[in-house]
Formats: sequence, structure tokens, C-alpha cells
Amino acid sequence: MIISQTPLRISLAGGGTDLTNYYSAHEGLVVSTAIDKYIYVVIKERFDDLIYVDYSKKEIVNSIDEIQHDLVREAAKKTGLHHGFEVMMLADIPSEGSGLGSSSSLTVGLLHAFYQFRGILVTSEQLAKEACEIEIKILKRPIGKQDQYIAAYGGLKAFRFCKDESVEVKDINIDSEPKRKLGSNLLLFFTDVTRKAASILEEQSNNILSKLEFHHRIKELAFDSLDGLNSLDINRIGDNLKINWEMKKQLASNVSNREIDKMHNLAMDGGALGAKISGAGGGGFLLVYCERDRQDNLRRTLRKYRELPFLLEKFGSKIIFDQTRYDIK
Repeated sequence: MIISQTPLRISLAGGGTDLTNYYSAHEGLVVSTAIDKYIYVVIKERFDDLIYVDYSKKEIVNSIDEIQHDLVREAAKKTGLHHGFEVMMLADIPSEGSGLGSSSSLTVGLLHAFYQFRGILVTSEQLAKEACEIEIKILKRPIGKQDQYIAAYGGLKAFRFCKDESVEVKDINIDSEPKRKLGSNLLLFFTDVTRKAASILEEQSNNILSKLEFHHRIKELAFDSLDGLNSLDINRIGDNLKINWEMKKQLASNVSNREIDKMHNLAMDGGALGAKISGAGGGGFLLVYCERDRQDNLRRTLRKYRELPFLLEKFGSKIIFDQTRYDIK
């Protein structure tokens, strides 16, 4: 039996510049961090040759090609699995439509667990690249690359998405005290709405040429946020979240709605320096930056919304249990 643990993420700045239609012409930059909320993948061998896939429903099939769960099917193909295994997936939060990168975390976690099941060691770079290949190239999902990379690498990172498809990964090394300040000033509140991001992201990708100025501004905010972290001006993250949200709403319809606008305005009235919907928009979690001395008031203002407590996560996808007993079929 193998168990992988893969973190979810919050994007602090630059979201949208990791879409192919943008970075292939202008290069992208995203600043993001992994958090201590996870996707777990459990895989074990079976005595027979059947394949069992357990998630919100249960599949029992004879071959890889029969698997309906597209991420499991393609990860199994990519890693060379054939038959005689059972896989189960668990999540700390709603598994789809959270805006915390759960789909890509699942893809990375599946690859990691499946490779370990076959006795093959892989790097974070390989996990990220192959997860992108599965989601973007094979399954044609209209998403960017940031989620796969932060899930694989973990930590507080800046990702530069280059025109030649390469990705430069940079650790943001700040001392423990300002990092604690950053973590304690970031909060997540659930909108109570989950949504499929595909339609929003597809529209955003198609709109890149007509909305180029907003993407450029979002990239500038990512550079400024990176500079703020490196210079220990942590509150700049909050200031830029506020500006980023106004830019983000211009990228596609349905990024926000009346209820989300109301929630955002409540957060700002409650003392936040900045806030934006995490992920594509339309639902999921509101990411709020609020200094500690104002957080009691913020929580009172947002009391009708469920908070998700979290800490920053140092590590990316990892194997937390490995008990291999038999030769893999």
C-alpha cells in the first residue's frame, strides 16, 4: 500500500499569466504558497486482475481504458500501470470547485503514488510537468500551470512561465518571523458555492488579447508582491490583493456575482487590506489579507461564512506511507 499527500494552494499574485495564451507571448509570473490542506491518494495491490477506483462513486473495471475518472485513467497510463490495483482518493476540502487547486493536486498526487507503487522515484519537476501534460495537453482543460507546480514543489514560491514552455522555480526565502506574519494575516472564508472553473478559464483564455492590459497589470502586481516579500514589506501582499481583485473581475464574466461582491465588501469593511476569490472565481474560497489586530472584527463581520483555518506548508507532494509487499503486475 502507498499513500501520497499533496498540498492545496493559495495564489497570492499573478494568476492568469500562467495560461498558455498569455505566457507563450509575454511570459508569466505567479507568486503562490502551498497550505496544510491536502489531497490523499491510496493505492494497493489486488489479488485478482481487476481495477477498483473509489471516489464519490465506485468503479470496478477490467482495464485502464475503461476507467471513467479521467485523471486516474491518464495517470495510470502515464506511469505504466496495467491491472490488479485499487485506488482511493480523499480530500480535506470540497474536492471540486474550491479554487484551491484541488484538481491539479489530485493529478500530482496520483502520479506520485502510482510511480511509487511501481518502485520508481520521481522529481518534483517531473511530477509537475507530467501533471500539466495530462490536464492541459491530453484532457484539453483550459487551465494554467501554476497549480501543478506548487502542488509538486510546495513552499512559498515564484514561478516564471517562459515562452519556450519551461518553468523557472524560485524559492522565496524569508525569515520565520515575517513568514509567520504572512501566514497569520491570510485567511480563507468559504462562499458556500462550488463551481466548475473550466467555463470561466476558457473565456478568460479566449479574452487574453482583448484583455491584455489587465493581464499585464496582474503580472506587474506579481513582481511587486515578490519584491514586497523579499524586502519584508509583507502588507504589500494585502494591498496588491485588493488591486488584483479589481483586475481579475475584468478578465471574464462570472468571476464575481452579487453575493461574492457583498462578501468581499464585508471583508473590506471588517478591516481587510485586500481580498479576492481564490482560483478562477465564481465561488470557492475568498482569500483575505487582514492584520492580526483587526481579525476579531473581520470574523464578526464575516460570521455567516465558514472559515477554513490553515497554515503555510513547506513541502510539496510526498509519500507518507509505503508498504510494498509484492511484485507489481
